[in-house]
Amino acid sequence: MKIPIALTIAGSDSGGGAGIQADLKAMSALGVYGASVITAVTAQNTVAVSAVHEMPPDIVAAQISTVLSDIEIDAIKLGMLFSPAIIAAVADELAQFSGPVVIDPVMVSKSGDALLQDAAIDALISQLLPHACLLTPNLPEAARLLNRTEAKSPREMIAQGRQLLSMGPQAVLIKGGHATGNKCTDVLVQADGAVDTFEAPRIVTRNTHGTGCTFSAAITAHLAKGQDLANAVELAHTYLHAAIVGADRLSVGRGHGPVHHFHGYWT
Repeated sequence: MKIPIALTIAGSDSGGGAGIQADLKAMSALGVYGASVITAVTAQNTVAVSAVHEMPPDIVAAQISTVLSDIEIDAIKLGMLFSPAIIAAVADELAQFSGPVVIDPVMVSKSGDALLQDAAIDALISQLLPHACLLTPNLPEAARLLNRTEAKSPREMIAQGRQLLSMGPQAVLIKGGHATGNKCTDVLVQADGAVDTFEAPRIVTRNTHGTGCTFSAAITAHLAKGQDLANAVELAHTYLHAAIVGADRLSVGRGHGPVHHFHGYWT
């Protein structure tokens, strides 16, 4: 029996809560083998990102081509890409991949530090969004991609999701974690007109570092396992909620700690 395999293309988080590290943890927890391509190395903990080192674009391209030439990848997740040059290298290599691609447009860390250069936004839109089976922005990211104010309601989230569809992705999941209220609402809008809403009670915790990375990685893992998109999002949503519920059982750092990726295995 073939083991499902997913590839994450993203930055490294030395604190272990987000980026490549979170992606591989989520994939492993969900029974998927994770391969990785590192686009940048961050000096990061739960409090701040103190430095970012961009990988040379040719090394990023070489990582992707080498993995795809040997390993049968079922789904790919894109996270922190940082610069126009990295985006161009990734876009060129993705031309040889026909499976599902999930793009998490990572722009700012939980501590507020920039993880995507301003000049890279146009490149992200023009070169990568047409490759995406799913785009997963949070409320600030969706607003920045559209050059609009943040959506204030599920109806506005749906409207912005439809606007983002015009940029090329087959579906858009706008995540409501940055909103307020007792419930967290995520909205999935697909090109065929289907709209799905996913709700969960909002958990009061500061330990939410890596939630976006974890959510998109979990969706990618379920796509690698053969789930259709709506089911993959629903299963990943359930997994992430439980990981946030379990986050306070960990004691990592003095700032925004990570979610508990392995909540189902150990405490």
